[in-house]
Amino acid sequence: MTTSPRASRTTTPFDRAERRIWSGKAEAYDRTYARLCAHPVPALLDAAEVGPGSRVLDVGCGSGTVSLAAVARGAAVHAVDAEPGMVDASRRAVPGIAACIARLPELPYEDDAFDAVVGNFVLNHVGRPREALAELRRVTRPGGRVAVTIWRSPGAPGQTLIGRAAQAAGLTRPDWLPALAPEDDFPRNPEGLAALLDAAGFLGVRCSEVAWEHRCGPDAWWAGAERGIGAIGQVLNGRGMEGVAAARQAYDALCAEFQATKGRLALPHVALLAHGGA
Repeated sequence: MTTSPRASRTTTPFDRAERRIWSGKAEAYDRTYARLCAHPVPALLDAAEVGPGSRVLDVGCGSGTVSLAAVARGAAVHAVDAEPGMVDASRRAVPGIAACIARLPELPYEDDAFDAVVGNFVLNHVGRPREALAELRRVTRPGGRVAVTIWRSPGAPGQTLIGRAAQAAGLTRPDWLPALAPEDDFPRNPEGLAALLDAAGFLGVRCSEVAWEHRCGPDAWWAGAERGIGAIGQVLNGRGMEGVAAARQAYDALCAEFQATKGRLALPHVALLAHGGA
């Protein structure tokens, strides 16, 4: 097996924080934000040209949404995630799937192993996104396809709702939670993500925005952050129950901007979808 030269690099503070954030969160994620993150999956698989007989790697598999959709298209799927609970969740969602614990940029596969590699929002959670993309390219055969999604920044109003509530309550980012190092960061817009794939050596790179309204009840949208999912979950819980209660009061007032029918919220979201050839 070919080992990645990146395996010897030290894990970044951002990576270590991500492991802390997501440890034990698989069930909470599956019950809350998994449905939100499922929206771009059909377009992601189309961009990677996933079809019958494709050998596919799902990187950052989460609770198995992408893997399940790829299997439904007749693909042979391998899946990896850095969080053991997510790997277990994917195995339950997709019986018989070849899933294992692995993290970018250190994948346990030979060069040119897959026809297609997909990463649904995984680049948001790695400390060295450029190296992560280079690793995705390494395990993709010549002529194969790689497709990834990330959240656009600045975020759409639905994405920023809980953050606005936290800010109104005076909550701030915990000291232990680092941002991505400046030398590893990139503009979270179509041009910035396309340039990142270009730099990793992908061919014919294209990047577009995917916009949709995520509809759910106010309690359902609040629940993911309250349970500590993602960076916003750490901000929300950083001052204990008093801070959560203050933010919830602000959140309830802000929800009026997004009211739809039957007490549900219509929350605008925008993701970026980029793809290219290996």
